[in-house]
Amino acid sequence: MRRPGAAVWFVGVALCALASPALAQDAGTATPAATTATSPEHQRGKQVFTPADYARYAPRTAWDMVSQTPGFVVHEGDEERGLGQASTNVLVNGQRISGKTDGIETRLRRIPASTVERVELVDAATLDLPGLSGQVANVVVKSGGLTGQFSWKGEARPHFTQPLLTNAAVSIAGSASPALDYSLALDNTSAYQGGAGGPSRVLLADGSLFETRSDVIRVYGDKPRLSGSLAWHGPGGVEANVNGLYRQFWNHTRITDTRQRPGGVDRARAFRGEDNGHNWEAGGDLAFGIGPGRLKLIGLARGQRIPSEQQAITTYADGSPATGDRFTQTNRTAERIARAEYGWKLGGADWQLSAEAAFNRLDTEATLASLDSLGAFVPVAFPGGTGGVKEARYEAMLSYSRPLTRHLSLQLAAGGELSRLSQTGANAVERRFRRAKGSASLAWTPTKGLDLSFKVNRKVGQLDFGDFLASVFLDDNNANAGNRDLVPPQSWEFDLEAVKSLGAWGTTTLRFYDRRIEDLVDFIPIGADGESLGNLPHARRQGVEWTGTLMLDRLGFKGARLDTHVQFERSRVRDPLTGAQRPISETEDRVIEIDLRHDVPRTPIAWGVHFGNYHYTDQYRLVEQGLSWEGPTWVGVFVEHKDVMGLTVNLRAGNLLSARNRLDRVVHIGFRDRTPVAFEEHRSRLIGPIFTLSVKGGF
Repeated sequence: MRRPGAAVWFVGVALCALASPALAQDAGTATPAATTATSPEHQRGKQVFTPADYARYAPRTAWDMVSQTPGFVVHEGDEERGLGQASTNVLVNGQRISGKTDGIETRLRRIPASTVERVELVDAATLDLPGLSGQVANVVVKSGGLTGQFSWKGEARPHFTQPLLTNAAVSIAGSASPALDYSLALDNTSAYQGGAGGPSRVLLADGSLFETRSDVIRVYGDKPRLSGSLAWHGPGGVEANVNGLYRQFWNHTRITDTRQRPGGVDRARAFRGEDNGHNWEAGGDLAFGIGPGRLKLIGLARGQRIPSEQQAITTYADGSPATGDRFTQTNRTAERIARAEYGWKLGGADWQLSAEAAFNRLDTEATLASLDSLGAFVPVAFPGGTGGVKEARYEAMLSYSRPLTRHLSLQLAAGGELSRLSQTGANAVERRFRRAKGSASLAWTPTKGLDLSFKVNRKVGQLDFGDFLASVFLDDNNANAGNRDLVPPQSWEFDLEAVKSLGAWGTTTLRFYDRRIEDLVDFIPIGADGESLGNLPHARRQGVEWTGTLMLDRLGFKGARLDTHVQFERSRVRDPLTGAQRPISETEDRVIEIDLRHDVPRTPIAWGVHFGNYHYTDQYRLVEQGLSWEGPTWVGVFVEHKDVMGLTVNLRAGNLLSARNRLDRVVHIGFRDRTPVAFEEHRSRLIGPIFTLSVKGGF
C-alpha cells in the first residue's frame, strides 16, 4: 500500500481552510440550503433541513431525504456487543433504534417522506446519547394517516447472469389513533444476481505455466422479510415501541471451470454452495418519568438457523475416478438482551446510568466427507467443527454531558464489563474477563457554520463465535483449525472531525482517525502446521476522510450538485511468522467516490454520473498471501423521471469501465516464512455492464 504522503495531508489541511471568511460571507448572500436552528445555546451549530430543501429530489422515503442531505454520510457503526451505547449516526425523533437485525437504511425506507417534518444535523457531543461522535442526523417524524409505498428493481447483465426480477418491497405506515403509530413491510430488497467468467493462470515458482483455467461463477439468492413496528405515546410522557421481523433466505453459489495442464490430464471442476435458513428478531422499549429523571427499559431477542453445504467435484478427461469433497455445517445462534437507561439533569448537566445483560450462544454441527473411487462420499473425521460457544456479559456505564460555554460542549462516559465465555465440544474451556470502557468527547463551535469535535473512546470488540471452531472453504481450498483461546479485540479510538457549512455552496467535512488495537483477530499458527484466526498483540489503523457537497447553482449549473467522498488509510501489524510490519489483512485503504447529480430545473428529469475507485490490502494467511476482489474502478450513469404517472422511474447503467472479478495470490508449500513458493494464481473474470431499472411509488 502506498502511504498517504505529505500531499494528501496538505490537501486535508487546505480543505479546513474552506472556513475562510470571504467564501462564507459570499455564500451567506444567497438562500441557504439549511437554516441554523434557534435551539439551546449548547446546540448552537445545529442545521435544520425542511421538506422544501429536498423537494428537487422528489423523495419517497426518509432514507431518500437523509441520503441527499449535503455532506452527510450515514455510518451504521460496528457490530456491537449486545446493544451497548448508540453507534449509528442517525436518530428518529431524537431516539436511537433499539433493534439489531434491521439496519438504519431499512428502517428509514419504511418512513414516508410525507411524514418527515425536518432533518436536523447536530454534533453528537451536544446530545445526551452516549456513544455517538461527529455529525448526527435526527429525523423528526410526525404522526399521520395511512400511507403506503412500494418499490421494484430489475437488473440485467449481458454475461453469465440471469435477470433479477424479485427485488421488491411494499410497506404501509400510519396511526390507529393519536397515541398509536404502526408500520408493516414486506420486502425482498436484498435479492441479488451476480456472475463473472474468464481465464486464470497458475504458474510454478520458476514462472513456468502449470495450468490454465477457464471458469464461470454465478451467485444468486432471495431474502424475503416481513417486519413491523408499533409506537405508543401514552399519558405523562410514557413512550413504548415494539418491533419484530422474520426473514427466510436462500443463497446459492455455482462455479464451473475447465483446466488444462501442459503434458498433463485435462480436468473439470464443479463447485456448489448452498446457504439456506431463516432468522427472526423481537424487541421493544418502554420509557417513562420516575423520580428526578426518565427510565428507559429495552429488551431484545433474536435467533438464526443456517444449514449450509459446500461440494466440489473434479472429473478427468482420461476417465480416472472423480475426486471431491463435501462439507456441511448447521449453525444455530441466539441472543437475548436486557438493558436499562436512567437519565436525569443535575448541576446544569445531563447524566445517564445504564446497565445491560446480554447472553449469546452458537451451536454448530459440521461434517466432512471425501469422494472415493466408487463415487460415494465417505465421512472424514472432523471433530473440531462441532461444538458450541456461549457468552454471558454484564455492563454498566455512567455518562455526563454538559455545555462548558456557549460554544463548547463536553461528554464523558465511564464503566466496564464482566463476561464469561464458555466453549463446548472438542476444545471445551471456560474463561472470564473484566474490561474497562469509556469515552470523552468535545464539541466546539468557534464561529457560525464551523463545528469541530474530538473523541477518545476505549472499545471492546465483538468476536465471531464461528472462529472458535474448525471450518473448511472448498472454493479456495483453504481450512481453518479451531482456536479456543480467542479473546475479543480492544482498542483506543481517536477521532477529530471538522464540519464547515458553506451556505448556498454546500458543506464539507474532514475527519482524522487513529485506532490503536490490542488482540487483533488475524491468522496465527495452530500446532505444527495448522492455521486459524487468533489474536495478535498490537495493531494500528490511521486515516483521513473527506466528505463534501458542492452545490453548482452559483457556477451557472442550475440544479446540479457534486458529492465527493475520499478516504485514505494506513494500517500496520507485526506478522506472526516473519516479525516484520505489514498492513492489516483485507482492509479498504483507499476510497475515491465522486457523484454528479443534475435535477434539470422546471422539469421532472434528473441525470447523474458515479465514479468510484477502491483499493484493498492483501489477505495474509500463513501459507499464502493475496487478495480476491472486484474493481478497481466503477463508473455508472443514470437518468431519472420523477413523475411517470405519479411514479419515480430510474434507469441506470453501471460498470461502464469494465471492473473485473480478480484474484492474485502466492501459495507456499508450507508456512510462507520457511518454505518455497509452490505456485502463483492470477485470475481476471469479466463482469460486464450492469443495467438497472427501478420504480418507486406511493399510495
